[in-house]
Amino acid sequence: MYQVVRKLFFTDCRCAADGDDDDASKKYSELFAKLDANKDGKVDVFELKAGLESMGVKSGKGAVQKIISFGDENKDESLDFNEFSNYLKDHEKKLRLTFKSLDKNEDGRIDFTEIQQSLADLGMEISKEAAQKILQSIDADGTMTVDWNEWREHFLFNPATNLQEIIRYWKHTTVLDIGDSLTIPDEFTEEEKTTGLWWKQLSAGGMAGAVSRTGTAPLDRMKVFMQVHSSKSNKISLVGGFKQMLKEGGLMSLWRGNGVNVLKIAPETAIKFMAYEQYKKLLSSEPGKIQTHERFMAGSLAGATAQTAIYPLEVMKTRLTLRKTGQYSGMFDCAKKILKKEGVKAFYKGYIPNILGIIPYAGIDLAVYESLKNFWLSRYAKNTANPGVLVLLGCGTISSTCGQLASYPLALIRTRMQAQASIEGSEQMPMSRMVKKILEQEGFFGLYRGILPNFMKVIPAVSISYVVYEYMRSGLGIQK
Repeated sequence: MYQVVRKLFFTDCRCAADGDDDDASKKYSELFAKLDANKDGKVDVFELKAGLESMGVKSGKGAVQKIISFGDENKDESLDFNEFSNYLKDHEKKLRLTFKSLDKNEDGRIDFTEIQQSLADLGMEISKEAAQKILQSIDADGTMTVDWNEWREHFLFNPATNLQEIIRYWKHTTVLDIGDSLTIPDEFTEEEKTTGLWWKQLSAGGMAGAVSRTGTAPLDRMKVFMQVHSSKSNKISLVGGFKQMLKEGGLMSLWRGNGVNVLKIAPETAIKFMAYEQYKKLLSSEPGKIQTHERFMAGSLAGATAQTAIYPLEVMKTRLTLRKTGQYSGMFDCAKKILKKEGVKAFYKGYIPNILGIIPYAGIDLAVYESLKNFWLSRYAKNTANPGVLVLLGCGTISSTCGQLASYPLALIRTRMQAQASIEGSEQMPMSRMVKKILEQEGFFGLYRGILPNFMKVIPAVSISYVVYEYMRSGLGIQK
């Protein structure tokens, strides 16, 4: 791997960490001269990318831009020789520290068990086969172990300098907004927390969710409409439902309830993130380390805490989504009328099935994602542990959809309980009685009314949220 660079840089030179500073500087100078195509004494993004490609060096997506950004001390968007050599020396020191942290038995080589252990310490459990695949992507001599030279060679022109960055490829992200908010929150590294990168990522995710929910609002309204009004005696088709809504309120009526659905993203995300960090500290068996089952418990409790705080907005969203023309003038009017007519308790109708739904949703979402991740790593990871955008989107979409499928009956019960007071002649029923009635009158599939529009919005929702998230990341200056 990287034969030219190995000959030029690694074989002849052991760098400042291993040998003579003058020899290291000489080799840095030779490498810089090869990369400086127009001989102006500076290397920009295009020269660095073209030079590395011509030498057979494979760098990750955005890696070349990161190298320039990290090394560019005078902010002229290029590296002179001093900046170039300082970056390489500093980067190599970081790589050395990471290598030592992986080398648990201090024998100067990393094997797959050490990779497994190190990732487990960071809360990411992977199979033996997946660890071996990651090792193979770095192992140049086929010994199934990685020594310092192989490690340095692989990562010298890749800005990933610590384990958190290396495993972020497979971090299960929640930016793929499919309309439900029951997912386990994102993990952020200590570096992301101290640099303030976390709030930028949460902001980007919030904006992605807002645009995604607005884009798929008509399908979401149809789902709620079918959950509440559709039955064996009153069958509502997708086309028939849309015709009915358009006839009753016009085109804009398809977006009823969307305002409060978008409004609740910010407080829910903030509460969930803060609660998740606290629950992780309480539940982790070792400080700074969290296992998969502990992460699941912390995430579920954080989800329950956030849902408890913003649940009145969930009730209002359902009422506003189902409202008839002229029933409410807006969010505040809706809240005032519910409070006056039904009291404070009305804002927590359907709360129990909603909280119960977090466990199957989050558990299955996490389990399916972990299974898909391990399957991909064991089958297809050859030269890199980075699966690429399409694989990550696919895994995230499938796992979230499976979670939705498992928790959907509870979501339907929640929606009906939220809505029943606003429907004329509707009987007020507790959860157990409502489930029994649906099963008796409509059978098992009665618990899945509205599942079609729900699944129809998954792919457009994921696509919109991903595109907006990437634009927001770029706008907020988050490095890829």
